[in-house]
Amino acid sequence: MTTVVFSFKSILESGPMNIEQVAQRFRESGEVKQAFVNAYAGQIVKVAELIVASLQAGGKILLFGNGGSATDASHIAAEFVGRYDRDRTPLPALALGTDMAAITCIANDYEYADIFSRQIMALGRKGDIAIAISTSGNSPNVLKAVETAQGQGLTTVAWTGKGGGKLGNQVDYPFVVPSKVTARIQECHITLGHVLCEIVEQKIFANAT
Repeated sequence: MTTVVFSFKSILESGPMNIEQVAQRFRESGEVKQAFVNAYAGQIVKVAELIVASLQAGGKILLFGNGGSATDASHIAAEFVGRYDRDRTPLPALALGTDMAAITCIANDYEYADIFSRQIMALGRKGDIAIAISTSGNSPNVLKAVETAQGQGLTTVAWTGKGGGKLGNQVDYPFVVPSKVTARIQECHITLGHVLCEIVEQKIFANAT
């Protein structure tokens, strides 16, 4: 898989962005996404099928990450619980970065590296899907959560970039965006989440009126 790398040095040295440079950002985003889907289209469908099987068996989706990745986790969880493209029964998904009482309690009484793993210990069940999101692939709390999830029999999925880091080699199904630029990685992650939501809705509610 080819990594798409862009240098911002010349732009930073040239001052404020002009129209062409703005357009270039959009081209770069499109190129990264195209390289990503060329590598992972088949696995996207496979993971969507695993999510469908888990949900139909009474399982749920647990999503987690830090910073912008925490927001992406919340965004996609909301698409499952609310709706993505159609009116239908809500699907169980939970973003682990949203309960500030739990996060601050765990960070204070234990350590920050435990904020997701302890929630997975409490909420995760065999057959659930754990989606770990980290642009670097090296966030200690994300890695620890994946280890806990695997110990409890969850299927583990990673959304990452920058070569995958440690996370890319730890999970059952890694999705490594071929870029070193955090913004391009996150743009690809949210598209991946939307596509997974769309496939899952289509498969579970294909005969819904």
